[in-house]
Amino acid sequence: MKRKNTEPYVRLTRPLVRDSGVLRPASWEEALERAAAGFRRTLDTKGPEAFGMFSCARATNEMNYVAQKFTRAVIGTNNVDSCNRTCHAPSVAGLARVFDSGGGTSSYQEIEDADVIVVWGGNPREAHPIFFQHVLKAVHRGAKLFVIDPRRTSTASWAHRQLQLHVGTDIPLAHAIAREIIHSGLANTAFIERATEGFAEFAASVEPWTLEAAEEATGVPAELIRELAHTYARADRGQLSWTLGITEHHNGTDNVLSLINLALLAGHVGRYGAGLNPLRGQNNVQGGGDMGAIPDRMPGFQNILDADVRAKFDAAWGSNIPPHKGLNLTQMLDAMDRGDLTCVYIIGENPVQSEADCEHTIKRLSNVDHLVVQDIFLTKTAQLADVVLPASAAWCESDGTFTNSERRVQRVRKALEPPEGARDDIQLLCELARRLGHDWNYQGGEDVWNEVRTLSPMHAGMSYARLEELGGIQWPCYREDELEPTFLHGRLWEEDPEKRGRPAPFTVIAHSPPVDLLTEDFPIRLTTGRRLDSYNTGVQSGGFPSPLRRGETLDLCPADAVRLGVVEEEIVRISSRRGEIEAPVRIDEGLRPGLAFMTFHFPDEIDVNVITIEATCPVAGTAEYKAAAIRVEKLPVTV
Repeated sequence: MKRKNTEPYVRLTRPLVRDSGVLRPASWEEALERAAAGFRRTLDTKGPEAFGMFSCARATNEMNYVAQKFTRAVIGTNNVDSCNRTCHAPSVAGLARVFDSGGGTSSYQEIEDADVIVVWGGNPREAHPIFFQHVLKAVHRGAKLFVIDPRRTSTASWAHRQLQLHVGTDIPLAHAIAREIIHSGLANTAFIERATEGFAEFAASVEPWTLEAAEEATGVPAELIRELAHTYARADRGQLSWTLGITEHHNGTDNVLSLINLALLAGHVGRYGAGLNPLRGQNNVQGGGDMGAIPDRMPGFQNILDADVRAKFDAAWGSNIPPHKGLNLTQMLDAMDRGDLTCVYIIGENPVQSEADCEHTIKRLSNVDHLVVQDIFLTKTAQLADVVLPASAAWCESDGTFTNSERRVQRVRKALEPPEGARDDIQLLCELARRLGHDWNYQGGEDVWNEVRTLSPMHAGMSYARLEELGGIQWPCYREDELEPTFLHGRLWEEDPEKRGRPAPFTVIAHSPPVDLLTEDFPIRLTTGRRLDSYNTGVQSGGFPSPLRRGETLDLCPADAVRLGVVEEEIVRISSRRGEIEAPVRIDEGLRPGLAFMTFHFPDEIDVNVITIEATCPVAGTAEYKAAAIRVEKLPVTV
């Protein structure tokens, strides 16, 4: 079914302020003073912890650095986060817990040179097509590709084997693979003894997960589990990549840790061609975290709880950074419910349409005392604001850097001037900082970047000139006259214990099924994902036609369509415990009975997040978008 014709979003070119419940055009002076006055009022009456910043994963590193600096140095709170919380926060949490660093461990070139590639919980053929080109080069060279996903996707069509598991059974599958590796004598014992800790406890914890037990729990045949275990463990260069099918669960961090356990078990980390790689979706979601636009880390992933780290930044900024973690995005939304967080500054994010159980998000944001939204469009989130500030489009109207999934920092050059009436994000942040008593004088992105380099050791060697010369540099890069290896954690292979450093811990993890239980009333499992033709909530991509775009559909397997008595393109009602929507049916033979699929690309027409569940990972705060329980019903015939 083709997407309906809808009006594309139009660029914002005039500030807006709310009077008597209605947004009206305003001058820049009025809008900026109104925004700053609301921040002052919050600080005077509630204190800095009543403020929250949602930074932008599509804006430059430089903008994200200034946004988190504004939050910490001007406001005085660590309550800053971004859409990293919506997608890959569990990846950052899991990798940082084991390796002290929240980035993928390998380069794209290493993907091409791998012997076996495991793509777990992702469809990069559609969701990460650039990365997938590197995978295809490896496949054409002879590498074996294993795809683990509940759906038979376009990625799986290139796989040596697909393991089509039940939604939410990733941990049993990972445990069974681990047990098989151990029992077959394929564990890399030399690496385990030298570089890890906690192996004995981990081995005992996976013992119940025989191939037969895992087949019953996951639906994956035992022989496929065995083949993957042996192929991965025997490979010289094994790569394990994952996306939101692993992270967007109530136990997303545990899912990530279960995959890290496999890499430690086989010794597939810290070497060229062997690694762990979360595939980041938005163009600078990696960079936003790197720049400290997260509540528990300063720029360069330096720990907010480290007094020496805070002292370094305080000396540079003239600030007094709170000695505790801030609230993540999920916690900020909860704090709005309690009335503890009453002032929100949102830059380039659209939580009204991207958060699970979106009606709850609308209620929360509608109740805050002061909401400032800085964006290029009047999104559904911006429509709730007290002040709307028209911003530049970072990808073509700003000068700076982005950081991709392989940790490569690359220059972004301004190609266009913003439309008349819109202003650069960093200029807006600096103007608001000035009105709150902080005179920042950045002349451009390079000034900001040079400040980053003085405070973040892992970026110190990346001058703009060197980034230009080399076409981008992977972090860490500590010196201007050296480059580090393309892979991380090579220290784990050092013979000298001092050089080797802290052992990488195995993690004991228990299986925890999806929160939204299947019942007679809600018998179908709904999972969500992306399609190649569209981008996130469609605000940016929806204004451009695509011959591939068919709009939102409820994808069902043929057997379920027959059982429900529905046909292709028939409009049906889809209900969960949170709400209901209507959508046309699409038949997909890649789905198993009892599994449905939808995207979140067209919320202005069909808002799938009305029915997704807000159950969140207690470590990372990411919601369980991948596992809602739903009921599908025919609509009554109208005469």
